[in-house]
Amino acid sequence: MRKLLITSCVIVTAVVIILYYLSQDRSQNNAGMQPLDSPQGSDLAAAKAEAYKTTGLASPPDVQFVEVTAQAGVAFTHHNGAAGQKYLVETMGSGAAFLDYNNDGYLDIYAVNGTDPSGKEASSGNVLYRNNGDETFTAVTDRAGVRGNGYYGMGVCVADYDNDGDQDIYITNFGPNVLYRNQGDGTFTDVTDRAGVGDPRWGSSCAFADYDNDGDLDFYVANYLDLTLAKKNIWCGRHEEGFRTYCHPDNFNGVASVLYRNNGDGTFTDLTEAAGVFNPVGKGLGVVFGDYDNDGNVDLYVANDSVANFLFRNSGNGTFAEVGVLSGVAYDGEGKAEAGMGVDFADYDNDGLLDIFVTNFDFETNTLYRNQGSGFFIDVTDLVGLGQDREPYMGWGTKLLDYDQDGDKDLFVANGHLQDNIHLYNDVMTYAQSNQLFRNEGQGKFTEVTLGSGPGLLSKRVGRGVAFGDYDNDGDTDIFIVNNNQTATLLRNHGGNRNHWLMVKTVGTKSNRDGIGARVKVVTGALAQVAEVQSGSSYLSQNDLRLLFGLGSHTTVDQVEVRWPSGIVETFKNVAVDQILILTEQKGAAPSPLASPKK
Repeated sequence: MRKLLITSCVIVTAVVIILYYLSQDRSQNNAGMQPLDSPQGSDLAAAKAEAYKTTGLASPPDVQFVEVTAQAGVAFTHHNGAAGQKYLVETMGSGAAFLDYNNDGYLDIYAVNGTDPSGKEASSGNVLYRNNGDETFTAVTDRAGVRGNGYYGMGVCVADYDNDGDQDIYITNFGPNVLYRNQGDGTFTDVTDRAGVGDPRWGSSCAFADYDNDGDLDFYVANYLDLTLAKKNIWCGRHEEGFRTYCHPDNFNGVASVLYRNNGDGTFTDLTEAAGVFNPVGKGLGVVFGDYDNDGNVDLYVANDSVANFLFRNSGNGTFAEVGVLSGVAYDGEGKAEAGMGVDFADYDNDGLLDIFVTNFDFETNTLYRNQGSGFFIDVTDLVGLGQDREPYMGWGTKLLDYDQDGDKDLFVANGHLQDNIHLYNDVMTYAQSNQLFRNEGQGKFTEVTLGSGPGLLSKRVGRGVAFGDYDNDGDTDIFIVNNNQTATLLRNHGGNRNHWLMVKTVGTKSNRDGIGARVKVVTGALAQVAEVQSGSSYLSQNDLRLLFGLGSHTTVDQVEVRWPSGIVETFKNVAVDQILILTEQKGAAPSPLASPKK
């Protein structure tokens, strides 16, 4: 299969160039593709049809992902500071966030940067880009005061932790973490010390959630390895020039992660042990909250690197019970611990239960755990078509998303190897890798559609953190990728809104202001979809807090139901499609004026 994919890539090389320029034209005037009755269009159709013989698809996808990084004004470059000493931290970062820091209704971008562990090379630091509302961005980092504290940046999560109406930012580092409080005037203040959340260990992913349903957002920070640069840097790999490698995490001890409870006064208390989530064996990289057992209490999943993953079931009394092994999500279907990195909680099969997806190392599967109900999951990776030919790829940022708005959750995975000299050890493997897009066929199967889904998916980069969100408010999901020691990638979704859609923004009153943890159910005819408002997930990253539902050809939403973290349930009937709907707890629903016309 790998050889066939390589052959197909060669076949479509010329096609990619044509698609790129056509997509650029569409981004400016929203025109469609070249008519197929023109000579150029006819050749294009024939070439795409030939390429798709290897994919098993009847026809190429309509949706195209086009890289618009430069024209959008995004010029972020990640620095890993590598200088030949092979410190493991150099190749792990970093993450990014889609957030609306100034409450104008448009998604801004926050990108986390690394640094040089030796301190010899200056890093540009983290960067905040303000969305101008015209599909371009402006860097406002210094004015906003969010460049970071100079330590090696890893992850980011976003939420209005103090319920004052604007989104705050938490950054994890290889070193002390940082909490920035949004002042509401376009600037932030570092309140880390006052809040008591500056953990100095190697932080990775983080996520906010109201685990005790008291109306204040708490948060969890995954810590990775017990490693400092003061310790001896061991040599891994062959003792030949150029063959030294980054050491496997098995060479290091794990370290306990931390759960902070919000005290409601701007400070937090470390309740890791008291809440039952203390475990020093973990090597946490991916974190996501979700109510997998539908009991109204948000649970916690942690993807660990090369040791068992954790599933912490919320007992509803302020404590958790670790049930990963019992529930079937600690290991893959063969009982093996995998290199858990990116993670998502989502209902891929529309049965009303949240499933779990985890990205992993090469020669491992990216694993999909189907929620069977009654607290149990099964590994269905091979059954749904996601286990084939995984060997050359290493997965990081990810999300189950409906990129074509047909009502089924599809799948995106960012790839890139950890070892920059992997080609010296395996001539099939590459450091830079193409990302992957899988379409949910709606019958319990996924089909890879990377080929032909736009030139933005075919370039090879060293992918790491990925944020997903509709930055242009046109009703489809766009993608921002941080690439290790490379420029970032902004992919605009062209054509994903050809089907109908509904975006839901939640505003809590009795619940936390962002409505994080709210479960929204959208019913259109026989199609019923559920999703939860989540902070964190993917890998080191933060997605749009708004929920985007694909509706296919349905022209009316029969019912929207929201279950708030407070326990309040509200229902709205006969809702119009193709709009951003703002649901305010106990105050009703109102349309946002920001949705773009359907294209």
